[in-house]
Amino acid sequence: MKKAHLHKEKLESIIEHLPAKPGVYQYYDENEHIIYVGKAKNLKKRVSSYFSKEKHDSGKINILVRKIANIRFIVVDTEYDALLLENNLIKKFQPRYNILLKDDKTYPWICIKNEPFPRIFTTRILYKDGSQYFGPYASGKMMHTLLDLIKQVFQIRNCKLSLSRENILKKKFKICLEYHIKNCAGPCVNLQTDDDYKNTINRIVNILKGNIHQVIVQLESLMSEHAQGLEFEKANMVKEKIELLRSYQSKSTIVSPSINNVDVFSIIAEAPFAFVNYLKVINGAIVQAHTVEVKFQLDETPEEILSNLIVELRERFQSNASEIIVPIKPKPALPGITTTIPLRGDKQKLLYLSEQNCKYFKIDHLKQKELVDPERHSKRILQQLMTDLHMNELPMHIECFDNSNIQGTNAVAAMVVFKNAKPFKKEYRHYNIKTVEGPDDYASMEEIIYRRYKRLMEESLPLPNLIVIDGGKGQLHAALNSLEKLELRGKISIISIAKRLEEIYFPNDSIPMYLDKKSESLKIIQQLRDEAHRFGITHHRNKRQKSTLITSLTDISGIGPETSQALLKKFKSVKKISALSLKELEEEIGKAKAKIVHAHFNQAT
Repeated sequence: MKKAHLHKEKLESIIEHLPAKPGVYQYYDENEHIIYVGKAKNLKKRVSSYFSKEKHDSGKINILVRKIANIRFIVVDTEYDALLLENNLIKKFQPRYNILLKDDKTYPWICIKNEPFPRIFTTRILYKDGSQYFGPYASGKMMHTLLDLIKQVFQIRNCKLSLSRENILKKKFKICLEYHIKNCAGPCVNLQTDDDYKNTINRIVNILKGNIHQVIVQLESLMSEHAQGLEFEKANMVKEKIELLRSYQSKSTIVSPSINNVDVFSIIAEAPFAFVNYLKVINGAIVQAHTVEVKFQLDETPEEILSNLIVELRERFQSNASEIIVPIKPKPALPGITTTIPLRGDKQKLLYLSEQNCKYFKIDHLKQKELVDPERHSKRILQQLMTDLHMNELPMHIECFDNSNIQGTNAVAAMVVFKNAKPFKKEYRHYNIKTVEGPDDYASMEEIIYRRYKRLMEESLPLPNLIVIDGGKGQLHAALNSLEKLELRGKISIISIAKRLEEIYFPNDSIPMYLDKKSESLKIIQQLRDEAHRFGITHHRNKRQKSTLITSLTDISGIGPETSQALLKKFKSVKKISALSLKELEEEIGKAKAKIVHAHFNQAT
């Protein structure tokens, strides 16, 4: 307690002297480990907000605040500078309570080596040696398609020889097979000049940057020169290269080529995860595409997550685009960059494509997790349900009850069972109401709850973790009366759901709770309620139909329920019974009753 008091005094002193300026704050635990890094437009206001409440809505924030033993901060000029610094610090220290980027892969790059007659190859390691790197490529297929295109169009060496001017002039090298099959122009034996090779490299750089159109224009000019010089074979070779580039470009172009040098971002934010897709577009062609998953840590908004990921992905993919296309405005705004939220046209098509990529990545990602852990989805739903209903244990076993009667006739009830958030039909039960006269839903509910759990207790069968009642406060109160009689009240969690506004009622609380319409907790409760209703209605319909048939026979004077049931069991319908001969009826119910039934139907005819 003394230690906690000292921490509190220290933190209060730091907060009191915080500047009201943009910056980055860092929270440390008592072992001096960074546990959270945050940005702020106003450091004093933002940091104070963590300590101004005794209890936050988010449980994670409450835990974070309890662990803070020290605060440090860095003042910067603008909120955007704070965002950049925050991003760098998170990558460096990876604090426990910050958004976790679920992306630990090392992606490949295309390297143009800083050397005489540069080689072009793939690498996963970036050296600061003056070489040019393009990427990273989230899709290996896209990267290798580009490399194959470059090899088909241009003559580039792939050997590791040290092609210095001195070594070439000393004739240290011999021509190889690559020259003879026209994959290389032979710079090692001075058959290709340094300037010619550099021109080839410049064209390759333009392709890697997505400027294919510019390369095509240069090659068209070269083809024209060869044709004018009557070098038709060379002109035809250049023409083939142009056709290869155009074929690749046509497959890459998604929208109007007038869209030049833009970044497209989309986000699907459904706690505890968010998915962000990034498309890099040059001349209407997508030259990079990547989707990442991030995990919510505190109470981040989609705008904040998007802002962080825009900075991260633009830095990773070395983007200098002056425009970003997004579905929502990131916070904080990115200075010097035009933010567009398109509603129509080619830019809207690009945003839609990004959103589709994000959606399919999410679906595939969740399916893969399902394969690894088939029960993961159910566990997540049950965990959320336990949290939303303030339960002390996972509701692995849930039972839901529903009453059915029409104008007070044939009162029945139904119970459905869900185990691990899935229907367990083997344990579904129908109940005929025995002790209640007329349409009394409350008394009927009290009867079936009592009968169900009295039997479970007598047979030492496991009780459910949660009972769901279809109805409002009245039905819930009736169910509680039965649990009270059985001394089970307080031992089993119980709620009711009222159909009209989907209100959730708890024992001893007259004010209902309203779950978010999109919440998985509400969806599972609705599924339970609807399944119980469907199961109960089916039973009620069958009982009512059977009752109607029996009544039409028992209306015959001298014919009772037992005789009626015997005939229906044998012949299935009143229509078939009415068509029977006297002899056929005698074989089933005897001469006296057969004569009565036969006379009744023949007289009616």
